[in-house]
Amino acid sequence: MTYKSHTALLDYLVSAMNPNSTLPVLDLACGKGRSGLILARRGIEVVFADRSASALNDIEQYLSDNSLPGQVWQVDLEQADSKPLAGKVFRSIICFRYLYRPLFPEILSAVEPGGMIIYETFTTENRRYGRPNNPDFLLKPGELAEIFNDWQQIHYYEGLQQDPDRAIAQVIARKKPIKANEHGLASG
Repeated sequence: MTYKSHTALLDYLVSAMNPNSTLPVLDLACGKGRSGLILARRGIEVVFADRSASALNDIEQYLSDNSLPGQVWQVDLEQADSKPLAGKVFRSIICFRYLYRPLFPEILSAVEPGGMIIYETFTTENRRYGRPNNPDFLLKPGELAEIFNDWQQIHYYEGLQQDPDRAIAQVIARKKPIKANEHGLASG
């Protein structure tokens, strides 16, 4: 598949999300909130999660000034022995340019059945272009596809991009919905 811009990925998410869900979308490690704000401007409630109080204050002010749906959540996603997403459920999760591998089991659990994920970050090939170049922050070849191998992968791209030069992997995937059995009860 070919690379898709952040806007194209978010456009797809908006068109394909469960319209009956009342849960918010999580913008994980949101930074200044660029991607989540695109969704909020389309009327989708977003939880902006990051450790930066100043970035979250700016997002909160922007949401308030423009009467947009959303809330901020200051959280250190990498705090030892913490499980920040435990017990939380979101309609979808978006995450761009962030990687903390111990969080993936929680990410997989925090999306509602039938919900979606958009994930994009740098790969090990990025070392030749500069930062990030620490292997802890770079996906190995095929790693992102493997993490979401039990989900329906709608889009997957791994390769090089220009302006600026960077090596990335990106996925759009849908978590399997819970199906009702012949008695109308949910089954995995």
